[in-house]
Amino acid sequence: MVAAEFGSALELVDGVEGWLTDAQARRLWDAARRVRAPAKIVEIGSFRGRSAIVLASAAQDGVEVVAIDPHAGGDRGPREIAPEARRGEEDFHAFHANLERAGVAGRVRHVRAPSQAALGAVDGAVGMLYVDAAHRYQPARADLEAWGARVMPGGSMLVHDAFNAVGVTLAQMRLLFVSRRWRYVGRTGSLAEYRGEGLTAPRRMANALRQAASLSYCVRSQLIKLALLARLPSAARLLGHRSGSWPY
Repeated sequence: MVAAEFGSALELVDGVEGWLTDAQARRLWDAARRVRAPAKIVEIGSFRGRSAIVLASAAQDGVEVVAIDPHAGGDRGPREIAPEARRGEEDFHAFHANLERAGVAGRVRHVRAPSQAALGAVDGAVGMLYVDAAHRYQPARADLEAWGARVMPGGSMLVHDAFNAVGVTLAQMRLLFVSRRWRYVGRTGSLAEYRGEGLTAPRRMANALRQAASLSYCVRSQLIKLALLARLPSAARLLGHRSGSWPY
C-alpha cells in the first residue's frame, strides 16, 4: 500500500525490529516520495523489513523497490558480525512476514544476495539508494562506490550509521567528503543524506567542511559505545545518551 501520510507509514512499522528511528524513517520516507517512475528505489541491507516497509509505503505508483540482503545471519547489528545460517533464516522469514503484514509485499522485490553480487540484478536508473549493510570499511566503501555510481543525476543516496560506525565514517571520508558529485544534504542522527549534483571546487570545500562538522558526533558515539560496553551507563548519560539502546 502507498501511505499518503508519514504517520500511516509509521504505524505499519510499529513492532518491526530494526535500528531505524522514527525520525530517520521520516527522512527516508521523504526521499522515497520524490522518486518518479521509471527510476527505482534500492535498499542495501534489509534485516527484518523496517526500512523496506517505509520505502514501499512511500513509493509512488510504478516505482519499484528492490531490497538487497543475503540474510546470511551476519552483519546484522553490534557484536553480530559473523554469519550464522539459523539466524539468517529467521531474519529472512521475519522480513517477508513483516512485508506481508504491512501490505507492501507486492511492492518490494527481494534479491537474496550479497550487495556486490547483486549489481547485475537491478537494471535502469536508480532514483534513490539507501545503504545500511556491512559497516566495516571495505564493504561500506564498496557499496558507496559501486552502488552510488548507479544513482541517476539528481538522485538521492542515504547512508545509515554515517558519522557513527567507524568503517562507514572512513568510507564517507574517502569517497564523499571531497566528492565532485555528492552534495551533503544533512543528517538525522546517524542517517546521512546526499544528493547527486555536480560540485564546483568552492562548493566541494564547503561540502567537506559541513561533513567534517559531524565528526564530533562520531567521536561522541564511540565514547558512548565504550561506556555501554564497559557497563557505565552514568558515563553514557554524561555524554548525552538518554536510552539504554545502542546509539544510532
